[in-house]
Amino acid sequence: MKLRSLHIENWRSYEAADVAFGDGLTAIVGDNGNGKTNLLEAIGWLGGIGSFRGAPDDALVRLGAGSAILRAVGESHDGREQLIEAEIPRIGRNRIQVNRQRLQRMGDLLGVLQVTVFSPDDLELVKGGPTLRRGWVDAALASRHSKHAALRSDIERVLKQRNALLRSAGGRLDADGEFTLDVWDSKLAEIGTALVTARLDLLDEMASELTRAYDAVAQKMASVTAVYQQSWNGDLGEALLGARQLDIRRGVSTLGPHRDEILLSIGGAPARTHASQGEQRSLALALRLAADAVIRVAGIAEPVLLLDDVFSELDPGRAGALLDALPTSQRILTTAAGLPPAARPDHVLSVVDGRVSEGGVVL
Repeated sequence: MKLRSLHIENWRSYEAADVAFGDGLTAIVGDNGNGKTNLLEAIGWLGGIGSFRGAPDDALVRLGAGSAILRAVGESHDGREQLIEAEIPRIGRNRIQVNRQRLQRMGDLLGVLQVTVFSPDDLELVKGGPTLRRGWVDAALASRHSKHAALRSDIERVLKQRNALLRSAGGRLDADGEFTLDVWDSKLAEIGTALVTARLDLLDEMASELTRAYDAVAQKMASVTAVYQQSWNGDLGEALLGARQLDIRRGVSTLGPHRDEILLSIGGAPARTHASQGEQRSLALALRLAADAVIRVAGIAEPVLLLDDVFSELDPGRAGALLDALPTSQRILTTAAGLPPAARPDHVLSVVDGRVSEGGVVL
């Protein structure tokens, strides 16, 4: 789906704004603090990923307002108009509609407007903890098929119940508690194994794309790997049983897909500790490009690429290499430091004090 227009009300710093987008590259320019990223964040939210800056929904509502309104008009691959609408209240449940039909959950948006987000914070995919890397591969899985989003949601629900039981045990379970824990362990083993299998398959499929993307952005060849490391050996159900007493003592689930790691390396060395800052940035961009590529290869969708001020963190060589590596689909970028020489936008918007203009005309 291509994004044609975006309407926002009481979203972040905006009282209201209407923005139109073209097919190719749209550049949103303006000084920092004027609201450029807020526009991309709204598009990402309508793409089903929530705030890519990690903000809770209530923080997205403009100060003093009761709710925020988002409305996007898009065009599907067969030329049909798609309408996505959302109301995000400061208190209460979100209301989301696609073509006037109510959606039951946020995850249902993932198959409507596909987005791939690049931001300076992506460096934490390499330098940060395993939660971010698991989130990276799980987001790619969810974009491939909604069943994976449901799988991740089911695991979070089971873990919440299992951990609540472990905490309430106070270091010791009675017979009823043991029986209930058996039930949760069985569910966690089933869906956890399914999720890990999906993660492994996707990483295997992504391997060549990751190398290709890194070589393109870094402008040099290197052996780049993303290796999955489970937090248990053998059968997950048996491993949970073996860790039961430890889990009871600690009051938390000590192993499972929520504890797994994805080990990133460049030239055989751990990227987190041995790579230079430039190599880490190139790898972070390659991770996003590789995930985007496997979605496109599957023929499911052509994600809208959202690039939030990434060029300010790159030297001219890497900036140009990234532009060359991007698919020639709809791209929307923000910049406060000017456009790279290789960027030739089809559409330029400027943002000043929360007001979006084109050619000097306030939209």
